[in-house]
Amino acid sequence: MRKKYLKLMVAALTVVMTAGFFTGCGSKTETTPKTTTKSAAISGSITAAGSTALQPLAELGAKKFKVKNPDATINVQGGGSGTGLKQVGEGSVEIGNSDIYAKDKAGIDAAALTDTKVCVIGFAAVTNPKVKVESLTKKQLIDIFTGKIKNWKEVGGADIKVTIINRPKSSGTRATFKEFGLDKKEEATGLTQDSSGSVKQAVKQTDGAISYLALSYFADATNKEGLNILKIDGVEATAANISTDKYKIWSYEHMYTKGEPTGATKAYLTYMTSAEMKASITKLGYIPMADMKAKRD
Repeated sequence: MRKKYLKLMVAALTVVMTAGFFTGCGSKTETTPKTTTKSAAISGSITAAGSTALQPLAELGAKKFKVKNPDATINVQGGGSGTGLKQVGEGSVEIGNSDIYAKDKAGIDAAALTDTKVCVIGFAAVTNPKVKVESLTKKQLIDIFTGKIKNWKEVGGADIKVTIINRPKSSGTRATFKEFGLDKKEEATGLTQDSSGSVKQAVKQTDGAISYLALSYFADATNKEGLNILKIDGVEATAANISTDKYKIWSYEHMYTKGEPTGATKAYLTYMTSAEMKASITKLGYIPMADMKAKRD
């Protein structure tokens, strides 16, 4: 009996161990390795050209976008709004940066372009500090730029000849300033500078000079050195005054594409209009679209 009992115990243990072995093998077979879903990488090289008023923000956005997307490259160039609109229409660049609507530029097929508004920018009349004038009426501003006023003493300033510095006719900054600052009056002949940066330097270096710049070119105190920023009818060019249209010389900043944007171009434009860029937009002197109370067609 005892031998029979021991045989039964051994048989039972053998069955249990065998079952455990196959159970263990089965659990290993059924284990599914974890998989990680990766989003599609953004890559490629695109070029944005045009408005020098928008250029500082476009460049900063490109740099920040590159950090997030190392395989993508955004080249930002100036040339003026007219140049940007022409080049994007021709397909030689992916994005045309502009201070003006494409429909307002002669020779541009606006129907073929898609508009992305990224922010608003104000434009201010600026002078060399030696003119000793802090504010002008709109009529005085027009009279200066149309050549009726030739010396700063005529508006209570120093006895210095007025020197007008303009942008080329392709410039969106010039078009905006002419429309909303000069009531579309034709400017007198003066000096011409190809970019906002060169205007800034020319005004600093020329006694009696007056011109106009986007607020992005003197967003902080150091950038204002050597420039006198004029009030118009006593109203200062500030974000608060622009957002309510109390200060009138402003425009939307557009990034145009030929047709609907795709790939890296679409991703860059989405980033430029994202909440992440809002602080940078404000810091550089632009106004986020969400902060604008006034509207303009």
